[in-house]
Amino acid sequence: MEGKRIVILGAGESGIGAAMLAQKQGFDVFVSDFGAIADRYKQTLVDLNIAFEEKQHTEELILNAIEVIKSPGIPDTVAVIKTLKKKNIPVISEIEFAKRYTAAKTICITGSNGKTTTTMLTYHILKKAGLNVGLAGNIGHSFAAQVATEDFDWYVLEISSFMLDDMYAFKADIAILLNITPDHLDRYDYKMANYAASKMRITQNQTADDYFIYCADDEETIKALKNAKINAKRSPFSIRKKVEGGAYLEGNNIHININPIDPLTMSISELALQGKHNIYNSMASGIVAKVLEIRNVTIRESMGDIKNIEHRLEHVAKISGVDYINDSKATNVNSTWYALESVNPEVILIMGGVDKGNDYEMLKDLVKQKVKAIVCLGKNNKRIHEAFENDVEVIVNTFSAHEAVQVAYHLATKGNTVLLSPACASFDLFKNYEDRGNQFKMAVKEL
Repeated sequence: MEGKRIVILGAGESGIGAAMLAQKQGFDVFVSDFGAIADRYKQTLVDLNIAFEEKQHTEELILNAIEVIKSPGIPDTVAVIKTLKKKNIPVISEIEFAKRYTAAKTICITGSNGKTTTTMLTYHILKKAGLNVGLAGNIGHSFAAQVATEDFDWYVLEISSFMLDDMYAFKADIAILLNITPDHLDRYDYKMANYAASKMRITQNQTADDYFIYCADDEETIKALKNAKINAKRSPFSIRKKVEGGAYLEGNNIHININPIDPLTMSISELALQGKHNIYNSMASGIVAKVLEIRNVTIRESMGDIKNIEHRLEHVAKISGVDYINDSKATNVNSTWYALESVNPEVILIMGGVDKGNDYEMLKDLVKQKVKAIVCLGKNNKRIHEAFENDVEVIVNTFSAHEAVQVAYHLATKGNTVLLSPACASFDLFKNYEDRGNQFKMAVKEL
């Protein structure tokens, strides 16, 4: 297949999926990972007879591609990406590539917080309603792998800003933007406007037949909307005010009025996912369900019986009257704000890790009100000490999940909550946030 060489950078879930699909479409495929490739992914490449390299990027094997598909984790500042761009070789995301080969419709969910929960809830509702639907993006099996091996009519995709940055022709049939809060600013020259512009790419290429669902209470979203040209039908959701053609909270009831002939009203006490942030997530998913004309009874049932996702405000145990909650997925300050907002006072907060230029200011009020001690879990905790030394009496440093849990256990008394909600990435002490969450759970079970 001379002239049809596709190179894939990064051999994680998305990279392997892209390789499978590219091979199926008849391309000459080469996979290159600067790190070591996990055994199970290596085995897939060997089984499919796809050429690969690891622990290096060999330029002569990469720069002869007609197109490069890169892992969302690789920033544009990496040497090989700079060289590719200089040579005008297109660099795209796995999501962009996969969409070319499927006629399925897509529901795409982005936002700094709540993406995974909203994606899972939307998928749960659609599946319960009997739709032929796949789940992909930042979650589950890669989109490209499913396009290569499955035949779904719909996909619910969790989309990060890093994915959006490498998407060009892709179009979401239904786009959801949950919120825009400071996160990953190190990838956006520490400029909020750049990050917001990246999130707004979720609306690109949408037409008047498509839907754009967004939070009318989110300041940064409203700011970004002023400069954006949105062709899709707008559908806002709010817990502060009544909105038309979307969802709003009145008293304890959510109202979804996409279809005035058949509106949906539901009490927030019926929601399986509790807390203010989950009212927003439920509204966004509910609007999608109503756009797809799913029956109210199915929507109600689905929202009432969904299980919370692992590592997101996951209740681990109650020991001697103390609740232990695993929120390891909170890798930014805003996620930790949500977690603190949804738990009762007298919290032992375990936080820390790789600080991505965090501004802890937004946590101060909640920490003063609810937190009695902070247990730092990370190699460098200096900025946490500086941020909260006047707000909390006890701040302790620990260097393993086991140690953090032991310290928290001794600090907690009956009625307290031990909350792992790090506000930071996990790569200093752990493989990833799942590893951090699992080690926390193991340490709690050993108490």
